[in-house]
Amino acid sequence: MGEWYLEYEIQVNRPGLLGDISSLLGMLRVNIVTINGVDGGHRGMLLRTDNDDQIARFEQIAETMETIHVIKIREPKLRDILAVRHGRYIQRDADERKTFRFLRNDLGILVDFMAEIFKQEGHKLIGVRGMPRVGKTESVVAASVCANKKWIFLSSTMIKQTLRKNLAGDEFSKDNIFILDGIVTRKAEDERHMQLVREMMRMPSIKVVEHPDMFVQHSEYSIEDFDYIIELRTEPDQEITYEMMEKNHMMSDHGITDGSGLFNF
Repeated sequence: MGEWYLEYEIQVNRPGLLGDISSLLGMLRVNIVTINGVDGGHRGMLLRTDNDDQIARFEQIAETMETIHVIKIREPKLRDILAVRHGRYIQRDADERKTFRFLRNDLGILVDFMAEIFKQEGHKLIGVRGMPRVGKTESVVAASVCANKKWIFLSSTMIKQTLRKNLAGDEFSKDNIFILDGIVTRKAEDERHMQLVREMMRMPSIKVVEHPDMFVQHSEYSIEDFDYIIELRTEPDQEITYEMMEKNHMMSDHGITDGSGLFNF
């Protein structure tokens, strides 16, 4: 059964227009799964049909209609599915097509976006940029819950500074979501932790790296290795810098000398 995404712009808004389009799709035996308004006053639909030729027939008929103009008709991408669910498209960088931008007010859409990625099988490397206390780690954990996946922190500063050296039992499973803090891992001097990170990176699983730009410094990995880059801001014009974060981590490191402040596993 084929799935399709239809987006059209209304040229002549009149009563019963949606009913006419729905009836036409019904006569072609195309089912409407979801419908919603999307950006720019457009209307989006997720469709399903047993015969993809019927979609081509609908497109031919729609070209003769003066009331609507078809914008997109294609197999649904993740951004299309989310647009129908939430009523608008998530922002995407015009130059870096794998970079997606969110605001803290959009955490629901961000969690939904990541959860759909987490449900996919195989290797996915996701970088998350953002200043402290903007909701990066919380969003990753919430998306793991939505995707019904177990999450494993390899390095983190969520509660205390955490640095894992090994995994046990079912923790080393390709079905888990592995999360690490790029600043903590980059500054780690423990070779056992770095070996664990390298082993995890070779697994066909989902990996999420907070502060990916810091993670790739002085390592064998590069930004080009990432499949998705997510930027999370409090305000649209907020600058993501690392000076403050580096200072915060240096202050955390002071606690290590007296034996408090670091969890080693």
